[in-house]
Formats: sequence, C-alpha cells, structure tokens
Amino acid sequence: MQDAGWKQAVEWLAAAARDPRECKRRWDHGTGTALLAAGRYWDVLSVPDRLGLLALDLLWHDPPGVPGPTLVDVTAHRVGFFLPPDPAGEWIGSGVRYVGRGSWVAVPPPYRPGGRLEWLVPPDGTGTLHSAVPLERALRTATTALAVLAPAGAEPGGW
Repeated sequence: MQDAGWKQAVEWLAAAARDPRECKRRWDHGTGTALLAAGRYWDVLSVPDRLGLLALDLLWHDPPGVPGPTLVDVTAHRVGFFLPPDPAGEWIGSGVRYVGRGSWVAVPPPYRPGGRLEWLVPPDGTGTLHSAVPLERALRTATTALAVLAPAGAEPGGW
C-alpha cells in the first residue's frame, strides 16, 4: 500500500476510537495497539486460527480477489474477520466469538504489527469489509476440510 493508502487506512481505523488523535499517537509512540469500538463501523468475527486461516485462503481464491480486513492474534491463536455492523448478528460454531456494539477490540495500526496482533489483510481505508455470506460459506468449507484432516477422535474446532 502506498503512503496515501496507509494514511487513509489509519484515518478509517482511528475513526472508531473514542479519541482518534490519541489512537494515532498510541500507534506511533505507545504500545502499538489501540482499543477501538466495535459496532459503529464494523463488527469482528473471531475464530480459531486454523479455521480462520483456511477460510481466509478460500476467500482469496474463490472468487479471486482481496478479502476484507483480517487480523490475527498469534498468542491467542485467533483470526478476526471485520464485517459490517449487524446488531442482530448471530454466528454459531465451536470457538466462534462475535464482537459487536458495546465491545472493544485491540487493533494495531495498518502499517505494522502491534505486539501479538498483526494484520493478515490490512484495511485499505475505503471501508471495504468482509461480506457475511461468502465468509460463512468459506468457514463451512474450512470446517469440513479440517474435519476430514483431523485424526480420529480429535475435535476439529469447527463451525
């Protein structure tokens, strides 16, 4: 992403902060992460990393294109997909967590990792997010693949 793209992505993300200026300062000089409010500009669907990484791979290739913003927590072994806000959103599955209005999400800047958090697909600043239907389809396909690959008696941690 070029400098103008990074700046647009920073502004888009920081807009979800209580104080966007403080958010950008923390990214540049603080811990590297900021707490941003979910539910206004986006919600986050968090899934176990094996499931999320496989689903993200499917989203890159079917149809070919760049998926929406996707964050990984390398310590918690979770992948977070940024979706349009949906107050009635109900995502059900083993290990699935839906983060919406009233919740906060730790987010690094789009231009570098922030501790244990790293963008797999950084926001582009245009407001592009994952679409629920293709994401659900990719998660179901990934769950099926993981169930086939799992050793007998192991829980696939799926959808």
